[in-house]
Amino acid sequence: MALFPAASRLLTSQLQGVSRAGMLIKYASTGTNYEYILTDKQGQKKNVGVITLNRLKVLNVLNEGIANEIEDAIEKFDKDESVGAVVITGSEKVFVAGADLKAMKDRTFTEVEKEKLYFSGIYNCKKPIIAAVNGYAFGGGCELAMACDIIYAGEKAQFAQPEVTVGTIPGAGGTQRLPRFIGMSKAMEMILTGIPISAQEAEKAGLVSKVFPPDQLVAEAVKLGEKISSNSQIIVALCKKSVKAAFETTLQHGLHFEKSTFNTTFTTHDRKEGMTAFIEKRAPNFKNN
Repeated sequence: MALFPAASRLLTSQLQGVSRAGMLIKYASTGTNYEYILTDKQGQKKNVGVITLNRLKVLNVLNEGIANEIEDAIEKFDKDESVGAVVITGSEKVFVAGADLKAMKDRTFTEVEKEKLYFSGIYNCKKPIIAAVNGYAFGGGCELAMACDIIYAGEKAQFAQPEVTVGTIPGAGGTQRLPRFIGMSKAMEMILTGIPISAQEAEKAGLVSKVFPPDQLVAEAVKLGEKISSNSQIIVALCKKSVKAAFETTLQHGLHFEKSTFNTTFTTHDRKEGMTAFIEKRAPNFKNN
């Protein structure tokens, strides 16, 4: 989860003078104050939760504080019935440039061994989470994006796992998720060299779903969130659960899990409503149950 030194030098120069004004905001429905992130609801129906990483003076590098705030915001959006999907983004210059090496440098094995798994709250969220990545997603930034369900990228985005260059290995999913997304050979090349790949290369490899101009990225991610939110939340959650199972089990077990989950939809109002609406040639009125 390390910060790539070249990115640090370049982005520090680019972001000189970035103001921290507005960094502390109030999440309207909960009264929660955040120091490192901004949260709001976007879309025509305000049904897409948006988390904006806002620790720009240090390139959004991850520490325990920002990680905890992301997970807290995710938990609140997960419980918010008006929200059907969540977008996580940074600025047009940087998504996350890595981990806070100054805070990490003198830590001991005993200290790091006690830490919880990073991004477990993102993984466990029932609602789909879209990473909208502009600029650098290095180390923990790449791992944060991979913990999400869908990755959209700006045309200038770059992805890297540079931990080997600072004497460690990825510690928040890099060695586990990256090979599942892009295959062992490409993942080995990235992890063993620390060399970044472009947004276009990431899309070609299957890490990124779509690539957009940087100034259109968040709007496109919100648009995707709106489309997802137009469906039944309970059915979307079951879809997400079933797709994730494909990465964690054998094909036969996965097929049985899928069939069991498919059968479960027949206990819901929304399955019957969806099929009825299709037959009657009208829009469905999902109740999310």
